[in-house]
Amino acid sequence: MDPVDLPVPVLRRPRAQIDSEALEWDLRARVDGEIRFDAGTRAAYSTDASNYRQVPIAVVVPRTVEAAEETVAVCREHEVPLLSRGGGTSLAGECCNAAVVIDWSKYCNRLLSVDPRNRRCVVEPGIVLDDLNRQLAEHGLQYGPRPATHPNCTIGGMIGNNSCGSTAQAYGKVVDNLHRLEILTYDGVRMWVGRREDAEPERLTGAGGREGELYRGLTALRDRYAGLVRERYPDIPRRVSGYNLDSLLPEHGFDVAGLLTGSESTLVTVLRAELELVPVPAHTALVVLGYEDICQAADHVPAVLEHRPAALEGVDHQLVSFQQEKHLNPEALKELPDGRAYLMVQLTGDTREEVDARARALIDAKPDDVDHTWYDDEQHVRELWLVRESGLGATAHVPGKPDTWEGWEDSAVPVDRLGDYLRDLKRLFEEFGYGHPSVYGHFGHGCVHTRIPFDLESQEGVARMRAFVERAADLVVSYGGSLSGEHGDGQARGELLDKMFGPELIGGFERLKALFDPGNRMNPGKIVLPYRLDENLRLGADHLPWEPDTVFSFPQDSGKFSRAATRCVGVGRCRSSQGGVMCPSYRATREEEHSTRGRARLLFEMVNNDGDSPITDGWRSDEVHDALDLCLACKGCKTDCPVNVDMATYKAEFLHHHYKGRLRPLAHYSMGWLPVVARVVARAPRTANALVSVPWVARAAKVLGGIAPERDVPVFAEQRFTDWWRERGGSYGDGHRGEVVVWPDTFTDHFHPAIGRSAVEVLEAAGFRVKVPDTAVCCGLTWISTGQLDVARRVLGHTIDVLREDLRRGTPVVGLEPSCTAVFRADAAELLPKDPDVERLREQTRTLAELLVERAGDWRPPRVDARAVVQRHCHQYAVMGFDADREILRRAGVDADVLDAGCCGLAGNFGFEKGHYDVSMACAEAGLLPAVREADEATLILADGFSCRTQVDQAGTGRTPLHLAEVLAAALHGQDAEPERPAPPGLRALLSLGAAGAAFTGLALLAGAWRFRRLRHGNTPYRR
Repeated sequence: MDPVDLPVPVLRRPRAQIDSEALEWDLRARVDGEIRFDAGTRAAYSTDASNYRQVPIAVVVPRTVEAAEETVAVCREHEVPLLSRGGGTSLAGECCNAAVVIDWSKYCNRLLSVDPRNRRCVVEPGIVLDDLNRQLAEHGLQYGPRPATHPNCTIGGMIGNNSCGSTAQAYGKVVDNLHRLEILTYDGVRMWVGRREDAEPERLTGAGGREGELYRGLTALRDRYAGLVRERYPDIPRRVSGYNLDSLLPEHGFDVAGLLTGSESTLVTVLRAELELVPVPAHTALVVLGYEDICQAADHVPAVLEHRPAALEGVDHQLVSFQQEKHLNPEALKELPDGRAYLMVQLTGDTREEVDARARALIDAKPDDVDHTWYDDEQHVRELWLVRESGLGATAHVPGKPDTWEGWEDSAVPVDRLGDYLRDLKRLFEEFGYGHPSVYGHFGHGCVHTRIPFDLESQEGVARMRAFVERAADLVVSYGGSLSGEHGDGQARGELLDKMFGPELIGGFERLKALFDPGNRMNPGKIVLPYRLDENLRLGADHLPWEPDTVFSFPQDSGKFSRAATRCVGVGRCRSSQGGVMCPSYRATREEEHSTRGRARLLFEMVNNDGDSPITDGWRSDEVHDALDLCLACKGCKTDCPVNVDMATYKAEFLHHHYKGRLRPLAHYSMGWLPVVARVVARAPRTANALVSVPWVARAAKVLGGIAPERDVPVFAEQRFTDWWRERGGSYGDGHRGEVVVWPDTFTDHFHPAIGRSAVEVLEAAGFRVKVPDTAVCCGLTWISTGQLDVARRVLGHTIDVLREDLRRGTPVVGLEPSCTAVFRADAAELLPKDPDVERLREQTRTLAELLVERAGDWRPPRVDARAVVQRHCHQYAVMGFDADREILRRAGVDADVLDAGCCGLAGNFGFEKGHYDVSMACAEAGLLPAVREADEATLILADGFSCRTQVDQAGTGRTPLHLAEVLAAALHGQDAEPERPAPPGLRALLSLGAAGAAFTGLALLAGAWRFRRLRHGNTPYRR
């Protein structure tokens, strides 16, 4: 009797009782990989980008596909559920489960072979799409499907979800771009599958063993359900819901690889994939059409499709306004045409003339009342696509708006009915009280994305969400559409598949599941025998998180740390390997736990009061501490993260509470209290420099200070900037542009005072009267970064007292060190939120370049006429931006190569702390240091940040970076910019100062202890 003639198999949920100790023992003994049963890892993998949460049993990071095969064997012997996971960005809950999770992305990420002639390649499942396409570029080839998560999604995950993206307009879904898959069933069958010739399936059904059984079952399934598949499967390009039984039809070549694509790890484990490639388009143009509303834009899609676009995306005005509010893609937003909704139409061709002609034809054919813009250069096209690709993040956590969620974010309908569907969907939003959520998506394929303000924290809100989704499913089915047009079913839509396919086809899905996975161990509860769409919610009606008191005010999260910990939506941009700043520690380690997202997950679990949370000891959690330990506090996520997760602030808050009332790491005293130490050393800097030049003294000092032994202790300047200023006697020049305060930060004042002197010269030459505080001041940065927030607030309070009169007069404050400037522009207002002078400080603080552009627009800087490699400081990138610096460099004739190379890796105290050196250098070697080494001697190296300059100095590049102020000041004198840095003392100085040094060390320790005691008890020792 054929398998399909049997009654529908009874699939059961896996048993709850698992011998975790025996499972861990066997995995560690037999699997070549990293075996993780710890609470921190399980917390980091407890959810994906969906509304769902299930804590895994364990995580396995195999080093080879054979190790993954052995993992499956161990799980089989223990009857344990299994889940393959790639980038973990799925929106329907398919990437979280109470199972052993295999994470392929760290090691199994290789391009194994390329066949340019036949346009194919073989890859392992963990390779990231952008990384693959970078390697294929030398062959002029690429993998066609390109989801918005292309910087971080893996090919294995794309296969699991049958991913599409905007380029599916030209190339189709993943199922259309696969040649073969190497698969492994839960019971151990490993084989390659793909399309078969007409007679081959019948031949394979005669084979013996489990492989023959699989082919006999598949042939029987095809024969039984072919008619229903042709009848019930929507004839649209974006049907992603359900299993791909249509791939078994003769017209699709009995494609078993296609059948398994989009099965969300519920049927097999994918070990390798042979992909079909396409040529990289030679030329591209992007036409953006502006409409009165998004439904009108949708009505016009069929007419635009006549021009054969490579991509056709829809964007409504709300998505644009949300990005404006969140300061996302500001330059690109300026390039949009007039309108309140937009179609983005990408055209490709072999020649520029061909592409431009097609663009003109499209523009000529548009209605007269439709505005347009048209770009055919790479930069503008890339910038505008970011507007569309930022959709998910831009529509989440919008200031002043209710939080929005997925759950009905991925429907698809026939293109010629898209406008009417959107009108009905909007009416449904209004009926359920959800207002007017932003809608956007792949309009050329009728696929609609949105995030809806569901209330997922009350019983009534969850019930209303469920009712809405059921009605929305009925609506899309009535239009002949698909519940999912890209993201898959998972848990969000698995329960609703009966509405779309009917009970008989659902029986076919169950038979297919039973054929490959009769024990229901592969990602159970997703697609077949699904969990309810309103269970396993990450929040839910009983979500009552712990709400701790905090030092930071968290104004963007209603003052609640629990909301800050929920901010991450899992889009995973922090897992990208290139571009932007975030997340340097992930790029160095390839560890989920050391990504911004992974850390956010642990913080969520920390405040989560559910009984199954792996993190149970709040601020004292060692798991959270370990995850945050490798956070560089670079603040890159504050800008690069589409929902503006600010992990540097979360880390500072956590460290404050974690160490409250107990001893801290030595580095928190030596580097956290650096401003106090520096003022003590300023009494005799030559003696201090001489001491740390003695090898054994330096070693001892680094041990006592918790400093990495590989690091050199920075040399103190013999004359501080503030001492030079006092000796100078004040400002020169006419000061016709008014007065400015130059901020004497600790790094400029004590280590690189030439920068301060240069800034004074430049500002005076530009017509400003300069002022420097005559009292010792500090922004509190080093205390913030080490989590000593009570001290930081007192230090900032003293700073406000010193600057109060200047602030109330409206005097600008010029910051020379980006990290200190960022404190004034961001952190200070969150530490002292009720002081109006702190707000004045935020509004009046400027970088040197900002001040020159804003207040001295008619001043022409001296010509430098040189090339420069420029490293942006991460805090400047995240908080102040770099546009003003670009403008000043342009005016000065500097041909600036502003690196998009991420963090320098030193990041203040991070790179100096013991145990961080390897990660620090890995970050630097990812972009900065190679760029410095490749620059010729005539090329300037510019870095305004003390950390960035120090990293280059200590990396043996032979180059000493300059600050912008030094370059401009040198040009004022008609000289080449030469860095002036303190030099370590010679042998004679060491001998002559040795005895004095011993005495000085004792005095310094006593003085430091005295100052430490005063500051700890609220008496600020900032007196000159």
